[in-house]
Amino acid sequence: MIPNAEELAKAYAVTRTATQRTPLLESDALATASGAARVFIKAESLQHAGSFKIRGAYWRLTRLSEEERGRGVVAYSSGNFAQGLAAAGRAQGVPVTIVMPVDAPETKRRATEGYGARVVLSDHGARPREEAASELAQEIAARDGLVLLHPFDDPAIVAGQAGAGLETLEQLADRGAAAELVLCPVGGGGLIGGVSLAFHHAHPRTRIIAVEPEGYDSMGASLAGGEARRVTGSRPTICDALQATQPGAAPFDAARTAGVVGITVTDAAVRRALRFAFEKLKLVLEPSGAIALAALLERGVDPAGKVVVVFVTGGNIAPETFMNYLAETA
Repeated sequence: MIPNAEELAKAYAVTRTATQRTPLLESDALATASGAARVFIKAESLQHAGSFKIRGAYWRLTRLSEEERGRGVVAYSSGNFAQGLAAAGRAQGVPVTIVMPVDAPETKRRATEGYGARVVLSDHGARPREEAASELAQEIAARDGLVLLHPFDDPAIVAGQAGAGLETLEQLADRGAAAELVLCPVGGGGLIGGVSLAFHHAHPRTRIIAVEPEGYDSMGASLAGGEARRVTGSRPTICDALQATQPGAAPFDAARTAGVVGITVTDAAVRRALRFAFEKLKLVLEPSGAIALAALLERGVDPAGKVVVVFVTGGNIAPETFMNYLAETA
């Protein structure tokens, strides 16, 4: 279940030809605000389709047989994997169907359709929306003969997402820096799985932190307990892309191998991070993409004197929603 260093490098060699080399921004303002020696922001919000998700999606599609590519794929997603998979499918000529919760942001649905994917909405009622969407995706796969893809619980997805970490390691080396502390957002765990392996293989002593919204700390709880655990997801959160109630087995195994630990962040802290990113870094982020930045600003970890890397991972947000969040911090 755990991709080795050779598999990560193989995936990156392919995906780097289809993705953007996103900026690694150094911020003196963040270093001052947090007490860190140096702070680097990996701006995956500027990736194709607005998030890191295209990395894993593109690599996963290259693993399909020709027969499977002809049939097409189906997956569930609240929006960012949907856009990444749709963009990857368009680039490779693979038909894509996405099951999306009915209350997912409309901007993400429209963008997914804009990449040529078929979107089917799922109504979850009082159930966790990811569970309801997953069930509908399985039904569609069986009915229409499509290949069912999981948005994060797949070793190939983990290997593809590791490209964000490998790229960051290259950029740090160009700056003469090595990360001592890495902060990364977590939903189901595909990104933290890949990023943690990339840093673990290169610098085993790097401390890697999984950042989750309060009430959706399934990865942190699982790592602390030594086995995959489900959380209730009982409270609402503005981090719509980070509402998985249980980590995937593949990313959990990867994160545990790399010694990842988890912390949680409040929605209020995320709103403040959105404003900081806008004013100081000139980045427009969605809440899910800003949660690791919130953890640094709120001193959820001790960065004093360390070289820190923060992954900001998504910028898919409606302008009016973004402005409302900024107004709430004024």
